Amino acid sequence: MSEKVKLSKDGSSIDFIQSDSLPTSLKKFRQSPEIEGFYRFVFENDLRSEAFDILDRIVVGRKAKKIAEKTAVKEKEREEREAIKAAARAEKDSLKAAAKAEKEAEKQKARDSKNAAKHAAIAAKEKARLDKLKDKDKQAIAKAKLLQKLVEKKTKDAAKKEAEQAKLAAKKELEKQKKIAATSAKAKAKVKPAKAPKKVVKAVSKIAKKPSKPAKPTKTSKSAKKGKKR
Repeated sequence: MSEKVKLSKDGSSIDFIQSDSLPTSLKKFRQSPEIEGFYRFVFENDLRSEAFDILDRIVVGRKAKKIAEKTAVKEKEREEREAIKAAARAEKDSLKAAAKAEKEAEKQKARDSKNAAKHAAIAAKEKARLDKLKDKDKQAIAKAKLLQKLVEKKTKDAAKKEAEQAKLAAKKELEKQKKIAATSAKAKAKVKPAKAPKKVVKAVSKIAKKPSKPAKPTKTSKSAKKGKKR
């Protein structure tokens, strides 16, 4: 049997003989000087129950540590997955929000273009109406001017015609007066007192100078007398 296990100066730990080579298998691990010294120390000092408790604690601690590490790893992985999912969700939400915003912008643009087209159509219609009214006003003004010109022309023509008619009537009246004057002058020139013959004048003068004799009673016929008697 080999030497006893050496303890440290303060007695708190075992002074193991460390080998330069690491054990490559379980058999070699058990045969390593450190493990052999530990087993010898436990056996010589009758510390099997204490060593079992210590080893159990170590195993439980290691298991707990492994579980904690695994849990931490899993939690970390879960957090990473959650982070990835959250990032994916955020990216998806951002893409969705961007798509929605783009769609809303397109809708707003379409609405704006539609409203602009509607306002442009209304403006064009109003402009056409105003142009039509202007054209109507222009036509009315032109018509009024034309009517005024026609009225003025008719008035002028009527006045001219009346003047011409008055002139013609005056001319006709003048010609008529001239004809009447000429006719009267001709009539005066034609009508002269007729001269009686000298013999007739002398006879008339003689008869006028002689005294008038009383008229003799006329003899009535027999038939007339008989008629009176009857």
